[in-house]
Amino acid sequence: MGIDEIRKLKIAFVHDWLTGMRGGENVLEQMVDVLGPRDLYTLVSIEENLSEQLLACDIHTSFVQSLPWSSTRHQLYLPFFPLAIESFDLSSYDLVVSTSHCVARGCVTSANTLHWSYLHTPVRYAWEFSEIYRQSVNSLAQLAWPLTMHYLRLWDLSCVNRVDHYSCNSENVRRRIQKCYGTDAEVLYPPADTSRFRIKENSSSDYYLAFGALVPYKRVDLAIEAFAGTNRRLIVAGSGPEESRLRELARGTSVEVIGGVDSKKVVELYQNAIAFLFPGEEDFGITPLEAQACGTPVIAYGRGGALETVVEGETGLFFQDQSRASIEDALLRFEDTAWDPEKCRNQALKFSNEVFRQKFENSLISAWQDHLKPC
Repeated sequence: MGIDEIRKLKIAFVHDWLTGMRGGENVLEQMVDVLGPRDLYTLVSIEENLSEQLLACDIHTSFVQSLPWSSTRHQLYLPFFPLAIESFDLSSYDLVVSTSHCVARGCVTSANTLHWSYLHTPVRYAWEFSEIYRQSVNSLAQLAWPLTMHYLRLWDLSCVNRVDHYSCNSENVRRRIQKCYGTDAEVLYPPADTSRFRIKENSSSDYYLAFGALVPYKRVDLAIEAFAGTNRRLIVAGSGPEESRLRELARGTSVEVIGGVDSKKVVELYQNAIAFLFPGEEDFGITPLEAQACGTPVIAYGRGGALETVVEGETGLFFQDQSRASIEDALLRFEDTAWDPEKCRNQALKFSNEVFRQKFENSLISAWQDHLKPC
């Protein structure tokens, strides 16, 4: 059996929400490239923010789509997400491919359906990063947070056996899955679109860069605090609920918060940066690979997925504590080291779209063959 036989099956994708094109959506996009446009189930969709590949699918949304503020503040309805994801009727499909960092893997399928799940992390709000998220909400929500997360964890654990084959985005998340769910997962590193990025010859670098969704756990505030008392220039690009707070934190310092940028500007920012700052703990983290694809070394917190994508002393270095002092020490060490742009790019090429698609195909074929075996 090959991938052509898999493509003949009746297939559905299930994704948490489709509100923009970030790392999880890029993974889904590559899966659509492999299997072709299919039915795509999601809690909420903002179609003007999606790529052509995803729009080619027949998108089905949940009742959350019709609730007030769903397009901008869908997280308000987090307690209803389990009910919403279970409301989809997936009983007629041969193969369901879910991509999840919240509730998508909890969808209900029939006994005859192969549920292949790509897990970015067990529910981020409920497990490893729960306390960080709790601190970012208002006081009333903080009071309700422990009970809500207890309910969400219980539901999440009840869904473990709804998946037939687990894949995940890093060894880091594989360990988390083993701890939370007591089951194993195949590591399938997510893709970086290295074809979009090139080393720029004779770039005139005079700034460091932090880029990504501006959400609490990414700890961009630490980078701003570390740069605020120096004459080093830091550009913070990206949008998210933390943007206004970070702008205020950067006021009157050498840090510039420029907000959301288009894809062309992102490439230019990577290419002309002295280094890329990655102060948060990520499940995996695509942005360090994008920076390395441009020949730009990375300064990262030494935990999580960055340990699997950045080569210490060759394509970047790590700091060990999420503190201003630790970042300042890393900057001094970084500035005393010579960096080779070609080594950075060669590291990124190991995680290309082409590599991901081939491994995804192989995983699906193997899982389907196991699915056909007699019990």
